[in-house]
Amino acid sequence: MTPLGEKLVRRIENFGPITVADYMAACLGDPEFGYYTTREPFGAAGDFVTAPEVSQMFGELLGLWAVTTWQRMGSPSRFVLAEIGPGRGTLMADALRAAQVAPGFEQAASIVLVETSERLREIQKATLASHGVDWADTVEALPDGPAIVIANELFDALPVRQFLRMRDGWAERMVGASDGQLVFGLRPNAQFDGADDTAPEGSLIETAAISAAIMATLADRLQRFGGAFLAIDYGHAESGFGDTLQALRRHQFDDPLAHPGEADLTVHVDFAALARTAEANGAHASAIWTQGDFLLALGLLERAGRLGAGNAAAQDAIRAAVERLAGPAAMGTLFKVLCVTGGDLVAPPFG
Repeated sequence: MTPLGEKLVRRIENFGPITVADYMAACLGDPEFGYYTTREPFGAAGDFVTAPEVSQMFGELLGLWAVTTWQRMGSPSRFVLAEIGPGRGTLMADALRAAQVAPGFEQAASIVLVETSERLREIQKATLASHGVDWADTVEALPDGPAIVIANELFDALPVRQFLRMRDGWAERMVGASDGQLVFGLRPNAQFDGADDTAPEGSLIETAAISAAIMATLADRLQRFGGAFLAIDYGHAESGFGDTLQALRRHQFDDPLAHPGEADLTVHVDFAALARTAEANGAHASAIWTQGDFLLALGLLERAGRLGAGNAAAQDAIRAAVERLAGPAAMGTLFKVLCVTGGDLVAPPFG
């Protein structure tokens, strides 16, 4: 049992079982033992590799996307350029390097990283030392004004509650303790928004209140001030049933209850639900694209060709990166892309 596991067992024994959402929140964000507050999860030496760590091409293409979106916004002299959950700052660094093709873009940008981890903030400060960057704790704290906001692999790490359809109604899946070990259990007679009483017995539904709140906040500000929000994440394009909670430790799948605080916990993002929330709060949601189609439309192959030109030694690595980012057997179809805009803005390549 990990130190956080022992802490959670004591909490449960004293106060009763906790929701899956509370369990996820503790595992990822506990001040003493939380996964993101105590360790370096990114890269080959960590537990997983994100797209910006696969290749500089990912961040560079998003930088060019941001430039074109800014130009379609009328090239405002001041705007907010924000990233939520920026990891080590790699994506933003690559994006700003590519954005140098547009004179005035970075000068007009108020660059803000939404980050709660002090440890990661220090890493981001070093990565982006040559740029003027501010930090915010929440999306609500972003400055007013038109904005371009990017979130890569944000929503998959936000807590969800899980509900199981029983013969006589819904039960909430809980995390309890038995003989000093964490175990799953059920709390009957659960009530929640979005309950589908026509669902067949045995169906499991996940609800993501925090994800919905973030999307609602961003949609509202885009409707008021203009701009675009780009979400890229592991998930599905249509809402459905199923348990998607998973743990990743040392690049291998793990039992979600086995190593709390020492494994990354994620869920599949319900992009259809995010799009519905955006539309309900006055913004426009694009069609949902796969990451592969999105990056290819932005010019991934062309960028790869330029990077590999005259450098035979690097070409194999570049081809491998393209396959990992856009190939159907890798991130290309597993990851989805949603763009939310305010007013009549249509961001590339969505129209």
